[in-house]
Amino acid sequence: MIIRKREIPLIVQKLEALQRRTPPDHTKIPIIKENLSKSLAGFKGETSIDFPLSFLPEENYFILHDLRLHDQQHYFQIDTLVLTHTFLLILEVKNITGTLVFDQVFHQLIRKVDEKEEVFPDPLIQIFRQESQLKKWLENHRLPDIPIASLVVVSNPYSFIRTTPENINPQQKIVHRDFLPQKIKQLENLYHESKISEKELKKIIRQLEKQHTPLDQSILNRYQMTKDELIKGVHCTNCYYLPIFRIYGTWYCPACSLKDRNAHLSSLKDYCLLIGSTITNSELRDFLQISSPSLTNRLLKSLNGTYEGMNKARVYRLPFKD
Repeated sequence: MIIRKREIPLIVQKLEALQRRTPPDHTKIPIIKENLSKSLAGFKGETSIDFPLSFLPEENYFILHDLRLHDQQHYFQIDTLVLTHTFLLILEVKNITGTLVFDQVFHQLIRKVDEKEEVFPDPLIQIFRQESQLKKWLENHRLPDIPIASLVVVSNPYSFIRTTPENINPQQKIVHRDFLPQKIKQLENLYHESKISEKELKKIIRQLEKQHTPLDQSILNRYQMTKDELIKGVHCTNCYYLPIFRIYGTWYCPACSLKDRNAHLSSLKDYCLLIGSTITNSELRDFLQISSPSLTNRLLKSLNGTYEGMNKARVYRLPFKD
């Protein structure tokens, strides 16, 4: 049973908005595009394990995606956590193409494509650390002690997995995504003794949901940019042309001829993702490039969001999920 559904990561949404709002000739565009591509690939890899996980019996397995917890010293991220009455399973998903060499001498992951080699951090170190942190988190919250297992899931079925040297074999911790249900069955046979009751399992799940803390950092600070460097105006919700125009109470795109009365909502979400969740009338006029204060006031009131202050000092909270 899926307890916490997988959603488009906040970093992906922020990078998409930043790419859309950054001038094409800006010096940061190449790195923004590269990081967006990597983030989308990672998200695609994570979603690719949903199908094999769907073969697990819902009454026995409880699944939470994209958890970020604090062990009272560090935050740690878990792509997917599978809970049962006999063990917990951490899944770290890697969407990397090519020949993957898990070097257990120098503890690194080497990706080979044609004649090119690229080094990545060792995901085995990562999952061992996650095991330790999750165990500490359970102890900190006075939750029942239960065995914790972990797997590195290679989401690309065409990736070739190797280890070096040949006599070191971490295969018990690495699995292709399509073999995941069978691997979990093997773990089920290994951890066959029930460790926690139904009540205790539900308590752990409640705490995991309660303590989940999404990472929400300023994307402009990350790339050392300011809001003045962004392209302003309302963008088309169909072709993303920017800026589009307001004609007779609706927004019109000169590129694809789309007419959309609510196109400003997507642009206000861009503002929320890139700048912040609060906005004044003058800030909205500036960002959407609207000259009329009364129109801006009508648009703000139509959001039905909360606000503080009076007249020109009034600050509205944008009703978009952070």
